[in-house]
Formats: sequence, C-alpha cells, structure tokens
Amino acid sequence: MKFSLWALLTALIAGITMAVQGALNSSLSKKIGLLEATFVVHFLATLLLILILFVFRLGKGDFSKMSQVPWYIYLGGLLGVIITYTVVVSIPKLGAALATTAIIVGQVSTACLIDHLGLFGLKQIDFTWTKAVGIILLAAGARFMLH
Repeated sequence: MKFSLWALLTALIAGITMAVQGALNSSLSKKIGLLEATFVVHFLATLLLILILFVFRLGKGDFSKMSQVPWYIYLGGLLGVIITYTVVVSIPKLGAALATTAIIVGQVSTACLIDHLGLFGLKQIDFTWTKAVGIILLAAGARFMLH
C-alpha cells in the first residue's frame, strides 16, 4: 500500500473536525433536544450540499448511475444519522476526549475487519498481529482515559 502524506493529513483533519462537530452537536442537543439537533445537523448539511452541487456545480459525479449501485451501499446515509445521534448522546456523559477515544477504538476495529474481508468493494488488506497490537493499545488507551 502506497503511503500518502496528503491522505494522512486529510484523515487528521477529518478526526479534528469530528471531535469539534461532536462537541457542537452535543451542545445543540442540550438546547433544542437530541433528535431535534440530529435533524438540524443533517438539514444544514443537506442545504450546504445543495449549494455545492446545484448552485456552484462543484460535483464531478453522475446521479444517473444511482440505479447501478447495490441497495446496501445507500445505508451510509442512515448510518450518518445513527453516528450523529450516538455521538451526541455519548459526549455529554463521557466528555469529548473519552467519547472520541471509544469511537476511535470501535471505528478502527471495524475498519480492520472491513479491510481484512475486503467488504463493500474495497481492496482486501490482511489483518496482521501488529494491527491486533495496535487495537489492544487503543483499547488500553481508552481504559486509561477513564481516570
């Protein structure tokens, strides 16, 4: 697998953004309610994407190919609602750092399984003992975050 510094920096930005987003969404939910905040977050995201795709025409894809995509690939949108909801629930109870650490442990563990099995059309990448050690260390780090 070819290492890409740009891809790594992009992933780092995603992690930073996710932590800030979780804190903001949790604060919003305290004011207007959990499901209401989840709705507002996704509604605003939809408005932004409408602007990007249809006003500024920045999209490079082709909506006419949607029927060629297996049905289960569209579950990502539903998972986005579950992600927002569960992040908003966990951060006020655990704090941003512990909740984010637990999220990362779950995310990396699942990502390793997806890679190993080559699910969803992704390239198959073997699960190695070093990855197992990494997950164990992540989980240990999450445990240390409890105190």
